[in-house]
Amino acid sequence: MPDALWTAEEIARATGGKVAGDFAVSGVSIDTRTVEPGDLFVPLVGARDGHDFVLQAVANGAAGVLAAKPVDAPAVMVADTFKALEALGVAARERAPRCKRGAVTGSVGKTSVTRAIEAGLRLAGKAHASVKSYNNHIGVPLTLARMPRDTERAVFEVGMNHAGEIVPLSGFVQPHAVAITTVGPVHIENFPDGEAGVARAKAEIFAGLRPGGVAVLNADNHWFEFLKGEAEKAGATVWSFGFSPDCTAQLVSFSSDLPGECRDPDDRAASAQDGSEPRHSPGKSVVKAVIRGEPVEFSLLQTGVHWGPNSLCVLLMLEALDVPRETALAALATFAPIEGRGAEKTIRIPGGTFTLVDESYNANPISMRAALKTLGARAVSGRRVVALTDMLELGEDSDRFHAELAAPIAEANVDVVFVAGVHMKSLWEALPPTRRGGYAEVTEKLMATLADAIRPGDVVMVKGSNGSKAGRLAQALAALDLGEQG
Repeated sequence: MPDALWTAEEIARATGGKVAGDFAVSGVSIDTRTVEPGDLFVPLVGARDGHDFVLQAVANGAAGVLAAKPVDAPAVMVADTFKALEALGVAARERAPRCKRGAVTGSVGKTSVTRAIEAGLRLAGKAHASVKSYNNHIGVPLTLARMPRDTERAVFEVGMNHAGEIVPLSGFVQPHAVAITTVGPVHIENFPDGEAGVARAKAEIFAGLRPGGVAVLNADNHWFEFLKGEAEKAGATVWSFGFSPDCTAQLVSFSSDLPGECRDPDDRAASAQDGSEPRHSPGKSVVKAVIRGEPVEFSLLQTGVHWGPNSLCVLLMLEALDVPRETALAALATFAPIEGRGAEKTIRIPGGTFTLVDESYNANPISMRAALKTLGARAVSGRRVVALTDMLELGEDSDRFHAELAAPIAEANVDVVFVAGVHMKSLWEALPPTRRGGYAEVTEKLMATLADAIRPGDVVMVKGSNGSKAGRLAQALAALDLGEQG
């Protein structure tokens, strides 16, 4: 395999293991459900012992195994597969010494920002990045281990829900540039001192920063001065983004042409004649900024108001990773919303269509307010409808955080609210009766009520924490599509 990601000998050298059957691999996997032909399968030991699934991995196409127990397959034998995976990640980093690496963390937006940075890196050359949200103690070394030796630039998402988790991950990546999108009340039930603890945990990203590295920080966040101080202690050069003229990248304005019925009168006329639904134009936004004193204007396929500052964070990170400005802007212009993070679908139902805004991947007080503000900014022909599930890991103030969503819901002129979860009961009680659409203690029991209430012309936003099954509501609404039903 001339373009092998790893040979058995290379794996053995990196991990201190012993070759038991020669092989070469083109990828690395820890899950038999996602094993692709040519992969190295790494059986980790957790609630289940991954060694029990080696035969399945081989049947699915795994070319070799990194094993700590005898297996009936070509393998590199090691004492501990998790430690070996970490060592393989370090070896991948060290064999690509010219690769510029970036790392992204933050209470909100880190996955979308990471993906947008990745889009710029791929347009600029040979790039590598985290997939999905592989941002923890397993995901980061796994992403490193998958990095090809000729990678020129890479970006890694780094997450946490407890103090001390980011330090080793930053050490694995040893980034040349890092970004903290923002700090807010997320995972605060795990921090006795609340947001202050979250801010300190996010600042751990500076621990592995390469000498002379860049820290890209949100100047509009109230933890900016603290984070700036921590970054400078680590020897970083701080680049900031936000509304202040003092920022490296100043946001001047953000205006959106939100998705809706096509305004083209010819298209409307054609639709009226043939009975079809008018086309729905994709949402676009225009950002006006001043970067290092230079006025810059560019377009996005994102319509969420948070993409104003997020886009500047992306541009500064790409600059720090030696991506030309024009390449970065070209990537942003074509970067579409991610499934579960603002992606939209037009759903056909009897009598017309409604728009599903899928924000179901995760939620916290900051992202909830941003999503509601975006919903309120768009023109609608029908109603603004929201279906919300519990925001998790908010600690003893959880009910208050949920109840306080009543204000941004009112400001967004939301017509009907559906909620599910024990904490969302606090929001339900804070809503006026005219806005109450339905409540259920568990998400599954809200599905039928929500589906029955949808009307043609509605714009329906679904949002909640992944653990509270907001995605189930989005799936149930998408399943209403008459076109998908055949």
